[in-house]
Amino acid sequence: MSASGDDDSATLLPGPSGEPQPETSLHGVPGVARSIWILEHAQDFVTVAVGIILIILAGVLMVSGIVDFLDGSSGPVSLAVPLLVDRVLFVLILVEIVHTVVLSLRSHRLVAQPFIVIGLVAVIRRILFVLTPGSQATATTANLALLIAMVAVFVAGLITVSRFGKHEE
Repeated sequence: MSASGDDDSATLLPGPSGEPQPETSLHGVPGVARSIWILEHAQDFVTVAVGIILIILAGVLMVSGIVDFLDGSSGPVSLAVPLLVDRVLFVLILVEIVHTVVLSLRSHRLVAQPFIVIGLVAVIRRILFVLTPGSQATATTANLALLIAMVAVFVAGLITVSRFGKHEE
């Protein structure tokens, strides 16, 4: 305690960028700071839970795809390979989403670049699945043109975000 009788060891809570701040930093309203701290940690907990679930799902999909491919339950090789490629690309999308979750946890802000990559992989996955011989999926010329245009837009967005990201740092 100081000579004035105040307690110098005020409770410190992490601020928005992680640095410790006194509990009363919000104009003497300690309940608000505590509520914000609780909400931030609850958000982190939910985000970690989502990441763990996505990793488990990706692992299950990968193992089941490989097992189906090896035991022949997907049919002949000409039909099984496109299904396995589709599953592997879907797993890649899930892993990219987990990567985005990790970036969100580290910086406490959303970054555009991983979402663009996820969209790009999803569109390429759809194009490959539609164009694979023996695939059950079909697409009209207009659908394929739209998918190709989406690839061009995602690539342009990725280039743009990469250039602006360098200027911010």
